[in-house]
Amino acid sequence: MLQDRYSLAFKLYPYARRADQDATEVVRHPVVVIGGGPIGLATALDLGRQGKPVVVLDDHEGVGQGSRAICFAKRTLEIAQRYGCGQPMVDKGVVWNLGKVFFDDRKIYDFNLLPEDGHRNPAFINLQQPYFEKFIHDQIVAEVAQGAPIDIRGKNRVEAITSQDDHVVLDILTPEGPYQIEADWVVACDGASSPTRAMLGLDFEGRVFEDSFLIADIKMKNNEFPTERWFWFEPYFKAGASTLLHKQPDDVWRVDFQIGWDVDRKEELKEENIRKRLDALLGNDAEYEMVWSSIYTFQCRRMKEFRHGRVIFAGDAAHQVSPFGARGANSGMQDVDNLGWKLGLVLDGNAPEALIDSYHEERAFGADENILNSTRSTDFITPKSKTSHMFRNAVLELAEHVEFPRSIVNSGRLSLPCTYDGLSLNGADKLEGGPNRTRVGSPCPDAPVADGFLLDKLGGGFTLLTIDADAPNELDVDGVAVSRLALNGTDKHLAERYLGAAKSAVYLIRPDQHVAARWSTYDQTALEAALKTACAKG
Repeated sequence: MLQDRYSLAFKLYPYARRADQDATEVVRHPVVVIGGGPIGLATALDLGRQGKPVVVLDDHEGVGQGSRAICFAKRTLEIAQRYGCGQPMVDKGVVWNLGKVFFDDRKIYDFNLLPEDGHRNPAFINLQQPYFEKFIHDQIVAEVAQGAPIDIRGKNRVEAITSQDDHVVLDILTPEGPYQIEADWVVACDGASSPTRAMLGLDFEGRVFEDSFLIADIKMKNNEFPTERWFWFEPYFKAGASTLLHKQPDDVWRVDFQIGWDVDRKEELKEENIRKRLDALLGNDAEYEMVWSSIYTFQCRRMKEFRHGRVIFAGDAAHQVSPFGARGANSGMQDVDNLGWKLGLVLDGNAPEALIDSYHEERAFGADENILNSTRSTDFITPKSKTSHMFRNAVLELAEHVEFPRSIVNSGRLSLPCTYDGLSLNGADKLEGGPNRTRVGSPCPDAPVADGFLLDKLGGGFTLLTIDADAPNELDVDGVAVSRLALNGTDKHLAERYLGAAKSAVYLIRPDQHVAARWSTYDQTALEAALKTACAKG
């Protein structure tokens, strides 16, 4: 079975005894990450690349079984690119921008998630989560070889966590017995069932939807399906109330069947019953190998607060949404992107702890946006009354023939990065005629530049992006460095995305490549004020 191959090949951090286990006094670490999944590993990679010592504790010794998350969005790939591991993901993944929506036996319409050119990365890749984790871990190994202070400890299960005013105490169990460490900060990335959350007596708030979906990953080489996302409402092959199909690497295909709430899960997960549904879709003569299967329900929930003293929650440990729309791992990577630079500045003493509070402000804002979109998707896919079902089908019928109802059709509105409109770290927006898509709080869209792509040039610190405008090349404001990237607006993509109707532009870009402030021309006083605001010093 393929999941066995993943588990054997990706035993990435086998247990090994550490000096902490033999220390005569409890050792204090700057940051401890709980959970070695994609979000925990990415957090360690982000901090390690900054030179911040980080310890990762995981109960396992490598990646988990099964594909699990498979759809990784353009924004996630851009973050991974900055970390140094984006290109291997794209090279291995199945690239797709196109999707089709069906109703019964008819194609209603198709869509392109990236209709414009001038971007390094595609709208999405499909890549099994074990590969995604492995590529992050490969980059960690490379960074450690260059001196990055990252320590991943397999078979180190956190048994108890005790919060103090300025640190956290962790009790850990290993194959060789227990030991204890302390941490200035703990980042809990231990998944939807988060033992850390439970140990602290915390919970989610939100909604659980009464419907069930069966996932089946199958391996088949000979088929006629293109590398697109296909979604059926009320499919003619009667394998479920809805069905989703898309391709992964290694000739593996993901199929989701909506099977209803009142089902016998044990019966549904029997291979012969899964094959009945697959044969209805693929035909009785289809040849395929069963790889992995699971049943899930929709949940749209989050913690009330993502920070609790010196313990910070990220990824599924902090929030959950339905899988339709690919918001789980993708939003988790945005959590890491948001938290990493903030924690780095606080550890260096260049920002107050209030900057960590802005992590909750911004990422809870993003979680609420994801929960809203995920709830809308779920309500459309699984109508709860006869009236809503009739309305849904009427929209589908109309969408086959005219354009405007297609914006209402929701087969899982796909993940987009969050714009932090109106939040506390935002500075001035004084670029008259500037494009709305690069307003303050927005993530920077990519664009081609003379010798590559814009996002590659922005790097991982504060950047002053000037387009046809003068400014100093290097700045330092209260210990926070700002480097300048000077460009001209001759490229149409850069001009459309960053100039608009303006003649020149100056952007202050945060380390997570969100716009902190923008102006028509450079002003030293305005820049200093915006930088202080972006670092929660204002």
